[in-house]
Amino acid sequence: MEKKRLAFTLYRVLAYAAGVFLLLLAFVAMPAKYLVSETARFPLVPAPAGTERLFGEDSVLMLFVAIPHGYVYMAYVLVVVWVALERRWGAGRTLGVAVAGTIPFVGLIVEHRLAKAEKAADAPSQAAEVPVGEG
Repeated sequence: MEKKRLAFTLYRVLAYAAGVFLLLLAFVAMPAKYLVSETARFPLVPAPAGTERLFGEDSVLMLFVAIPHGYVYMAYVLVVVWVALERRWGAGRTLGVAVAGTIPFVGLIVEHRLAKAEKAADAPSQAAEVPVGEG
């Protein structure tokens, strides 16, 4: 795999991973910690019987979602910088792509659009490489 494709492929993988972890964090782990249980900061409903470890201030979900999300997002930002340097992106585009990974769903949308643009940019170069049949 060539170096430019490696960086972009790694970006795509990390964009999906960071996006999924962010969705889990925003819509599962954070509500479980702050909204459910008597020990939650803003208790709305009590935790179901037998599931107290999943909810409240000491939610185990934070260990399995928040911490990996932080590491994946750090790797995502580093790979965004790598791709930006290879593609000679401006500071605004680089910062926009990096910040997109902090907003649920937006990082996935940006990744999709960048992949579409990358595919469109690769199409002419691949067409030039295909040998024309003798005839």
